Amino acid sequence: MAFRKGSVSRGILYLFLAACTFTTVFPFLNVLAVSFSSGEAIRAGSVSIWPKDFTWDAYRNLIDDGQLFVAMRNTALMTVVGTSLNILVTVMAAYPLSKADLRGRGPVLGMIVFTMLFGGGLIPQFLLIKSLGLMNSYWALWLPGLISTYNLFVLKTFFEGLPSELEESASIDGAKDWTVLVRIVLPLALPVLAALTLFYAVGWWNAYYGVLIFIKSSTKMSLMVKLYQMIDNLDPALLIGDPTNVSDTLPPEGVRAGAAMLAALPILLIYPFLQKYFVKGVLMGSVKG
Repeated sequence: MAFRKGSVSRGILYLFLAACTFTTVFPFLNVLAVSFSSGEAIRAGSVSIWPKDFTWDAYRNLIDDGQLFVAMRNTALMTVVGTSLNILVTVMAAYPLSKADLRGRGPVLGMIVFTMLFGGGLIPQFLLIKSLGLMNSYWALWLPGLISTYNLFVLKTFFEGLPSELEESASIDGAKDWTVLVRIVLPLALPVLAALTLFYAVGWWNAYYGVLIFIKSSTKMSLMVKLYQMIDNLDPALLIGDPTNVSDTLPPEGVRAGAAMLAALPILLIYPFLQKYFVKGVLMGSVKG
């Protein structure tokens, strides 16, 4: 009887998880199917999770402009440089703050926590960036976003949980602080660093609001801003097909679906390689001990 009860409860749990998975995956599959479906099928509302009358028209509309690849290059540059700076500064801040004997540690941590509760606001930030002469420069995005307070505390908590004997033995052997950090501590922190890298990279790849405010040059726009502009200014006459024949044209919904897939594709390709570090890294950095 106990076995049957266990089997029933396990079956209910599996059904619940399957329902949750379906509700999560279905919208993604639907958008993917719409991006590859013909205009007639989209207008008829007959597309679910499988493309109808398979076509590349939505992607040709986005690619033929030529500006999409420039925006992807800009976003890749922002993501690679921004994430590298984020990880470097986060490590340099978290490692010394993980030392209980650091002079002034308490006040510094207090000021860092203060930034989680209060912010200066958009207008002071805009005036500061303008006074520094960083307008229309990626440094206007990189410098204010150098570090995430949450990620800092995740990495700091992980460093605090490392056995102190590791660093003490290395110090006895003559290793300096930088040697201990680079050759002993950081290799042990790879799962946490992989998780934080993913957090930072996704944020930079999806950058929109900051680019919209601080970047004015059309040649420096990020992918998200460019996709929004292309969708918002979508002219039916520019769609694949005969503009005089509505049934032959691709509706804007197809182009929007293609834009969403292009924006999500790089993260979808990178995530499987970091997945094994993701949960482990977050748990290791969030729970001390």
